[in-house]
Amino acid sequence: MKKDNMHLLGFLKPKPTISERDVMLGLRWFTLEGMAALGLFSITTSGFLAAFALALGANNLQIGILAAIPFITQILQLPSIWFVEKFRRRKAIALITWFPAQLLWFPIALIPVFMGTPSERAISLLLIIMATRGLLAAISNCGWNGWIRDLIPQTILGRIFSKRLALSTIAGIIFSLGAAFFVDYWHGRATDESTILGYTYVLLFGALFLGMASPMFMSFMPEPLMQPIPGIQPSLWERVTAPFRDRNFRQLIQFLFSWGFASNLAIPFFAVYMLKRIGLPLSWVISLSILSQLFNIFFLRIWGRFVDRFGNKAVLSLCSSLYLLVILGWLFTTMPERYFLTMPLLVILHIFAGIANAGVTLSVGTIGLKLSPQGEATSYLAGASLATNLGAGLGPLCGGLLADFLSTRQLDLTFTWTSPPTYVQLSALSLTGLDFLFGIAFISGLVTLGTLATIR
Repeated sequence: MKKDNMHLLGFLKPKPTISERDVMLGLRWFTLEGMAALGLFSITTSGFLAAFALALGANNLQIGILAAIPFITQILQLPSIWFVEKFRRRKAIALITWFPAQLLWFPIALIPVFMGTPSERAISLLLIIMATRGLLAAISNCGWNGWIRDLIPQTILGRIFSKRLALSTIAGIIFSLGAAFFVDYWHGRATDESTILGYTYVLLFGALFLGMASPMFMSFMPEPLMQPIPGIQPSLWERVTAPFRDRNFRQLIQFLFSWGFASNLAIPFFAVYMLKRIGLPLSWVISLSILSQLFNIFFLRIWGRFVDRFGNKAVLSLCSSLYLLVILGWLFTTMPERYFLTMPLLVILHIFAGIANAGVTLSVGTIGLKLSPQGEATSYLAGASLATNLGAGLGPLCGGLLADFLSTRQLDLTFTWTSPPTYVQLSALSLTGLDFLFGIAFISGLVTLGTLATIR
């Protein structure tokens, strides 16, 4: 019986040698896993989840907490390094934690079935389950990062990641657009009590067909045997602190934290802004998000070639600067309410957000892989991931607090011309509520860009 169990779990064992054919097959499953995982991810980080949380009774602070949870929980990657280094079974660790993390989407979907909504209990339960899922995902990511670092040849890293992101984005577009139109269709025909069940059906479908497919595809990918570090083995503390003692990598960590904080002061609230302030239906919000993703797909391959040719730093500098201009542009989408330029501006901002986000996502995803030393990728990538996620987690938390505080504040700048009997007054800028948050995020991002210059 024991031998049978070992045989059944044989797919979790790392391979001492990986052939070129194994690598190619592994990269195909890597791409399919991304399409499944990011297909479901497309609605859990977009306007869909924000709309679901609002229907459960969430306020601005709770929206910020919801956006922060997947990032804040990544701090668990640090103690997870001990598991990876001790057991040296990155695939097993990643799979054993990722599968239950995906299963948790089922109870999330069923919250409106077992609880009255909107209510404080319902939104509290959502936050608790999301926090549990985030802790499991953090442990999984620690094993996953080092595993992928050793599986993908460095010479084709940019192209492989850009291809995976492009195909995953297509899957996300199909799923998120279908989800949005289904919810709007359901809302138009359901009674008030059953309106929220539209979100339940979409989440159940996604969890069953995409959430379960992700760990299945992951299980088919081979894991190269972890190579021992030559010489005297460092202690766990030395491994954890190694990326922070490396001056160049420490500068990268500082940038990743600062950028994650500045950008996520604003990004999680774009969907809330369109739903509540501008008054767009969910299908419009998701359609604009899809427009952004289409340009994301188109530019991923372009940025992938640029990364391989000019390096991550050049692409990251260009695209992060462009993204800051997009954040600044949100200040002009209302004056102070929706006006004739609102929709054209939203279209333009989503187009440039897709272009910029393609380069930022690709370069941030690969710069840590390229700067981490061979054999020490686990601790270095955990440090980079921790900085990114800590910044991205604190950003929406601070954003949620600021949004509630600034909700009753308003600033108007107007041009007035008086020439009796003529009186002309033009609004140059009108800020209220979330507008202030977008301005603060833009200024914080400008300060962050200076850190890039110090990275080799």
